[in-house]
Amino acid sequence: MASNKQHKNSAGKALSCSDCGVPNCYREEKKYPDFCLTEAVEPAELDGITSQYRGDDLDARIARASAEVEGTYYGQLTRVEETIAFANRIGAKKIGLATCIGLSEETRILVKVLKINGLEPYSVICKIGAVDKSEIGIEDEFKIQKGSHESMCNPILQARLLNEQKTDLNVIIGLCVGHDSLFIKYSDAPVTTLIAKDRLLAHNPAAALYTSGFYYKRLFTEGRNL
Repeated sequence: MASNKQHKNSAGKALSCSDCGVPNCYREEKKYPDFCLTEAVEPAELDGITSQYRGDDLDARIARASAEVEGTYYGQLTRVEETIAFANRIGAKKIGLATCIGLSEETRILVKVLKINGLEPYSVICKIGAVDKSEIGIEDEFKIQKGSHESMCNPILQARLLNEQKTDLNVIIGLCVGHDSLFIKYSDAPVTTLIAKDRLLAHNPAAALYTSGFYYKRLFTEGRNL
């Protein structure tokens, strides 16, 4: 198991990788800080985990395929293209698409792209089953359109239907925060995300961080009741 040794800041909080300014773990050209998590990992545990990336099982093939795509196409391919390259390297032929209803058109385009590249897409939309939100205890005040039928997102059913199709790789296309968690939990196939939903920022969540010094200063407001 990893070492229980922890370094804490002046407020008594455990320090982690986000507190590090010298990522020596990447190229080992600098010096690890005293609280470095890499140095806290027991050698036997590290060796055991590293062994999972060797051999021919799925974990190992995923690890190698990811590294090969990164190294071969670094800064050259879009994420759509990287997803195709990754699928090819792990031998994934049937690709499940867990799709948000708000990204239906994007999914249709992706389906065409995948087919052109010799893959077999199969999509399941988030509102599958058409179960009203009230059926799981959601009050009308929390519906987007009050006083009407409004189907809940159904990520567990999405996963189950894709499992039945025996997909080789499942791709998340804009599932809501939390719904994506449930989908990943119940998916039999490995899952990757193509689009992370952000309705305000054209599905580019990182933009809020890039502009946090001006437009999105509210991110640093304490005590917001979200």
